[in-house]
Parts: sequence; C-alpha cells; structure tokens
Amino acid sequence: MQAMILERPGVPLKLVEQSDALPASGEIRLRVTACGVCRTDLHVVDGDLRNPKLPVVPGHEIVGRIDMVGQGVGSLEIGQRVGVPWLGQTCGCCQYCRNGAENLCDRPLFTGYTRDGGYATHAIADARYVFALPEHGDDVATAPLLCAGLIGWRSLQIAGDGEKLGLYGFGAAAHIVAQVARWQGRKVFAFTRQADDAAQTFAKELGACWAGSSEIAPPEPLDCAIIYAPVGALVPLALRTVRKGGRVICAGIHMSDIPTFPYEILWQERELKSVANLTRRDGEDFFKIVPKAAIKTQTVPYPLVRANDALADLRSGRLQGAAVLVP
Repeated sequence: MQAMILERPGVPLKLVEQSDALPASGEIRLRVTACGVCRTDLHVVDGDLRNPKLPVVPGHEIVGRIDMVGQGVGSLEIGQRVGVPWLGQTCGCCQYCRNGAENLCDRPLFTGYTRDGGYATHAIADARYVFALPEHGDDVATAPLLCAGLIGWRSLQIAGDGEKLGLYGFGAAAHIVAQVARWQGRKVFAFTRQADDAAQTFAKELGACWAGSSEIAPPEPLDCAIIYAPVGALVPLALRTVRKGGRVICAGIHMSDIPTFPYEILWQERELKSVANLTRRDGEDFFKIVPKAAIKTQTVPYPLVRANDALADLRSGRLQGAAVLVP
C-alpha cells in the first residue's frame, strides 16, 4: 500500500510504500476511494495539535470499500461502502462515555492523529466507529461530510434553533451547514475574510441572505453565530452581532488566542460555547438529513501524491469548498 506520512510536525508529508496492514479483531480494512482534507489535518501537520502518533498517516474524512474484516466483526461485510470519521475509538467506561458524551472521552483515539488515517490507498478502522454509507453517491462528494458535515451538524445543534444564523469562515463546514440551515428555514448570514468576493458570492449562491466581511456588522441582530475560522479575534466580533440571550459557538479544534473584550458584549445572557469532536449518534442523525436537505458539496480533487499541495491551498485560503484526495 501507499501512504502519505507525517514524520514530524512542520515538514512536508512523504509518500512511502508500506506492507499491507491487516485488521485486528474488531477492525476492518478498507480500500480508500476518497479522503477529504480537513483543517484539522492542517493543525496536525503544522504542529498546532500536540502529541500526534508519529509517524502518522493523516486524514479522517475517509470513504472506501471494505476489503478485509477482522475476527468478531458481524455488522459489516467485504465490499460494503463505508465512511470513517475523526472519532476512531473511545474507552466506553469513563464518566463521559457512560453518560452519552463519548465525544469527551478521557482515553479516545482519533483518526489521522493518534491512529493512522486515510491519506493512503488503504486504512484500518475500528468497526464500531465506521458509518455504513448508501451504495449510491459520489465518493469524492461524500468525503467532506465525514467531518466538515458532522462537526457542522453538531455545531448547528449546539447553536440552537434561532432563525438568524451567522457563519464565520465560509469554507468546507460552513458551505454544508448553510444548506442544512436553509432547508430548516433559517436565514443565513455569511462572514468572510475582508474583500473575499468569491466566498461571498459562493455563500449567496447557497442561499445566504447576506454576505460580507467579518469586520462588518450584519444588517440585523443574529440569534446565534458559529465560528469555523481558527481565528480567536472573531469571538468578540461575533458576540457583538448576537442579540440578548444569543449564542456564539467556536466549532474548531484549534483557535488562536481570544483577545480580551469588554464584559458588556457577553452580558445580557449571551453564551459562548465550544464544540468538541463528535459522537456516533451525530453521524447517524446527520446522514439521515443529507438526502432530505439535498446537500451538495463543492470539492476540488487532488491525487494522493499531491497531498502537500492540497494542504498548502487550504492553508492559504485558495480553496472554494473542500479539497479531497483520490488515491
């Protein structure tokens, strides 16, 4: 098998030939047909997330076909189309797992970070954390749903059911969430980098009623706002846009430092919350929504050997939608 591996943070990924991995008991092996390039991958590669398994194969938006099944796997079969997300394994016994909050597990494993992921021709996954996918559908278009879609869905749920929703950073996650929100009947306000006309046009094409720079106040107070860009300076800006009792959600796994801000923009029962990882229930619920909301992803495919180019394009903001590696 071939894989793009990270030997240490801050250096480019390297293409290597490896012996074919074999699934252990309870695991499956899949032939990767597509793997999305997520901003979290960028945080792993750049060293923003500490203590990755090294060397590691990044990638946690994996779509493929099972080609080998380990002992004890009864729910999945060879040839089946599946998706592998960020949450790769949980302990099942800590207080968070026992209370239905496996996304906060004390001893988790994460795909493409603390266990090898999908920047490869094949990948190994714990069968309990794999999502069965319908047989129809394009693999490249489906890949971003495994994280951008799932984290977007979780952040939307935590944001509440407010009608007027602000989205900061109109990339892979926001372009999916905007479609779900419009299907739900909400009004979407898209915030982008200053003078990013292409992103603002893209947001309006997906149903946003307003799109503008993050530094500009929207035409009316918002009920809630979700920040997908890893920029802490957006937090006070977003707090200023939401009404009394409004909610601001930080949806990224990593963010630059949040600057100090006056208490008055948090007062009047505004809330500031973060989103951490996902649960398997999130995936089950979200994939039921995908066909109902007729979600369509905008993707830019790259061959596996160009993984470093895809990461560079994501880092620089050159992407519209989501990058996807195709082995």
